[in-house]
Amino acid sequence: MMILWVILGIVAIIAIWVVATYNRFIGFKNRTAEAWADIEVQLKRRYDLIPNLVSTVKGYAAHESGTLEKVIAARNVAMQSGGASPEHAAAENVLSGTLKSIFALSENYPDLKANTNFLELQRELSDTENKLQASRRFYNGNVRDFGTALETFPSNIIGGMFKFTKPAFFDIPDDGVESKPVEVKF
Repeated sequence: MMILWVILGIVAIIAIWVVATYNRFIGFKNRTAEAWADIEVQLKRRYDLIPNLVSTVKGYAAHESGTLEKVIAARNVAMQSGGASPEHAAAENVLSGTLKSIFALSENYPDLKANTNFLELQRELSDTENKLQASRRFYNGNVRDFGTALETFPSNIIGGMFKFTKPAFFDIPDDGVESKPVEVKF
């Protein structure tokens, strides 16, 4: 009889551990999804600001249409590539690089640099970029924690049984636009 109680106790402990580990993975999955949603909110804000910024710059730098067209094209590509994927991250990195070229352009146009609308849009976009960086760090932190739990023993057994997979980090590739300095040619 005593052996039966010991066996039932061990089975109960294992069952509780499996449930707790599974629930922990669900928590990681939900926090990672929430973090990605935070990134999407900031990206939407950035997408909404870009046309206003481009319109303001157009009035001062009409002959710089190539730079402005690149920004709009990069915005459109980034908006069309959705979801937490390496392709979406790459498109966002290209967009960030083209935005840097607009701010570099402003250095050559003192009237534009002093324009209140441009300054306000630049401030808002800068604020959005800072929030986007914080959202990316939060997302990557959740991906790291999720991945660590998936790779460490004994939780990796439960992760494998229930087919949990580690999402991709939101990173800048080595050959990415953001890792290179902005180059503006006249």
